Amino acid sequence: MSEELDLILADAEQTMRKGINHLESELTKIRAGKASPAMIDGITVEYYGAPTPIGQVANVTVLDARTISIQPWEKNMVQPIERSIMAANIGITPQNDGVQIRLFLPPLTEERRKELFKKASGEGEQSKVAIRNIRRDAIEQVKKLQKDGLSEDAAKDAEKNIQELTDRYIVLVDKHLAAKEKEMMSV
Repeated sequence: MSEELDLILADAEQTMRKGINHLESELTKIRAGKASPAMIDGITVEYYGAPTPIGQVANVTVLDARTISIQPWEKNMVQPIERSIMAANIGITPQNDGVQIRLFLPPLTEERRKELFKKASGEGEQSKVAIRNIRRDAIEQVKKLQKDGLSEDAAKDAEKNIQELTDRYIVLVDKHLAAKEKEMMSV
């Protein structure tokens, strides 16, 4: 029974870690005033009939704190990349010079910063809900084991360990959100 409890706890922790990794990747996509290639990670372009991430058809570089340069490997990809960026509606209008595309990030207004932080908070809340769902599933598994003969004390200890794990990951979500807020609110 002890191995099964360890397995439940390890599985819950691994799934919670995946939730944190997902939160980190979502937060990098939210603009914080500084240019980052991660801002266009989710955008795909039609490349020979297949939707392909922009990073796989072009060099994406940050020229300065407010400018991203996208240089396609094939000249005929400039227009499709530009259309994909426009369609993605990331709030930036691409500038095309025929060879490369530049994205100039305007400085964030206070209102836009708050709006973006609300979006980041929403991502954080989704992560917290996911972590709580993982906790619920793990506790249900422990209760099933208890019905199959696991002692009540061992079940209570396992539930306590699962709750401690959950609390630790919820604090981690809060730390990520606080760091993102600090990054967004610094002018």
